[in-house]
Amino acid sequence: MRVIFRLILLFLFLVLLALVGAVFLAVDDQPRVHRTAEVTPANIERARRILDRNDPRKLQSGVRRTITLSQQDFDLAANYLANRYAWGSARVVLSDGSILVNASTELPSNPIGRYVNVEALLTESDSLLRIDRLHVGRLWLPAWVANRFVVRGIGRLLENEDYGFAADVIRKVSVADGQLAITYEWQADLPDRLRRVIVTRADQERFRVYHARLAEESHSLQAKNVSLTELMIPLFALSQERSRGGDPIAENRAVILVLTAYVNDMGLERIVPAAKDWPRPTSRTMTLKRRDDFAKHFIVSAAIAANAGGSLSDAVGIYKEIADSRGGSGFSFTDISADRAGTRFGELASGNSQSANKLQERLSAGLRESDLIPATEDLPEFISESEFKQRFGGIGAPPYKQMMAEIERRIAALPLYR
Repeated sequence: MRVIFRLILLFLFLVLLALVGAVFLAVDDQPRVHRTAEVTPANIERARRILDRNDPRKLQSGVRRTITLSQQDFDLAANYLANRYAWGSARVVLSDGSILVNASTELPSNPIGRYVNVEALLTESDSLLRIDRLHVGRLWLPAWVANRFVVRGIGRLLENEDYGFAADVIRKVSVADGQLAITYEWQADLPDRLRRVIVTRADQERFRVYHARLAEESHSLQAKNVSLTELMIPLFALSQERSRGGDPIAENRAVILVLTAYVNDMGLERIVPAAKDWPRPTSRTMTLKRRDDFAKHFIVSAAIAANAGGSLSDAVGIYKEIADSRGGSGFSFTDISADRAGTRFGELASGNSQSANKLQERLSAGLRESDLIPATEDLPEFISESEFKQRFGGIGAPPYKQMMAEIERRIAALPLYR
């Protein structure tokens, strides 16, 4: 009996030793991939073309479509997601029939190591992909082990009603000629199922609370045209109150999104179907510096920055100005100023708990328009594409950079953004 007991203890010790050894092998002191995610207006233009080709308003249930991503687009998307949501970086290389993924992510402070580095080779298999090679740090995992873990993980995920739509929609993934092709089958209920994944029940409740306060405040306002600050102050005061013992970042994001929907006259039911039964706010034209376009530029940029990152917000803003210069209202450095101020606001609102709380305190104490957006009266606007190239040399040229640097200087001088 003693021999059996000792063998059991020895076995448990060896298992524990193996697990500890695996952890040490899997963790590194340095990242193997270290890249920033730079989103440009050209990236936004390509993404818009992809979305236009797959506009759900033009699709019928059961129709199959294929989204094709280039090496550049897929690599940018993977690295952006790693930067934004995994505190890391990624690099993707497409070859005929395979995808090579290298990624690094930073760990919380610990005595073992700071980074996990992953290298995975994915190859085509039937309709989807399989893992042919997987290294985690210096730890090599056999393909059959890696695939078993992945299959089990995906299986458990798909058992969740909210995520099961992936198995119903994606039909084939293939790689050829430096492009990734994803064939999917559109389902009529897909938008609602996606909303359930993206918007949690906790977020829905936050939206309901802030929407109700916004409705109350909008009813009490007298003028048709109202400064955006008139709604920001009470909503962020409520955000500060709800953040005591809670999550100030999540509260701030909810406030910004509710304001974004209201300023742009977009019903929240597009995001939360239940919102169609919530109290309706009184319609007002929200302004900054007596301009409704400034309010829209500011709050949309804040929403993008708070939820998806500042670089994406900046790229979207510049892309819109480029599009305007080609036949719209023209390229406007005043609009860019409102965009950049909104981006900075969104970054502070969601950067970390300290900055989120600090922003709530400042807004609850009172807010002027000059606190949000810098002086813009002397900035050029309504510039056609030809004039823009003649005067500023195009995006990235020295005169353009000088104007952008001046805008950044003005924003940085505002106490709210210090």
